[in-house]
Amino acid sequence: MSVRDIRLLGDPVLRTVADPVATFDRELRRLVDDLADTMRDASGVGLAAPQLGVSLRVFTYLDDSDEVGHLINPVLGPFSEEMMDGEEGCLSLPGLAFDLRRPERVLAVGQNSHGDPVTVEGSGILSRCLQHETDHLDGILFIDRLDKETKRAAMKAIREAEWSNEPKPAVKVSPHPLFGRGR
Repeated sequence: MSVRDIRLLGDPVLRTVADPVATFDRELRRLVDDLADTMRDASGVGLAAPQLGVSLRVFTYLDDSDEVGHLINPVLGPFSEEMMDGEEGCLSLPGLAFDLRRPERVLAVGQNSHGDPVTVEGSGILSRCLQHETDHLDGILFIDRLDKETKRAAMKAIREAEWSNEPKPAVKVSPHPLFGRGR
């Protein structure tokens, strides 16, 4: 277990659809532990594997009782018709948050790190988190879902952010089959 660097906006892995997990082994459980450690260290409420440079369909989250959970190969739905407004941020866009409307409740199904089925019912912040992290697995960032005016303000804030001009880390191909194509 360790705290790892979080990839920032501009890193291609954040815009890539992550691969489904097929192997549930010790390496996968280490990835889940690293996600949890990194999320906690960054004071986040969720973190997806692509944010650590790993293109696999895995994320961690804080549940309603502040316990860390994880979901592998998530599928979302149904969504409530009731919507919620609120500020949303992302560890890959540090220091920035914008208002975003999302469904108030969602059901998420997937697997745990041993391959067992898991169902998570989220409302409020947990619903927002489940949707946000699943978006990461599809190469979507929350700024993609902003209305036109808010997105314009977000892009201006991103250009002015201290981190936006930092060099992006080199992508290295992993020899381990779990990490596949090295994304």
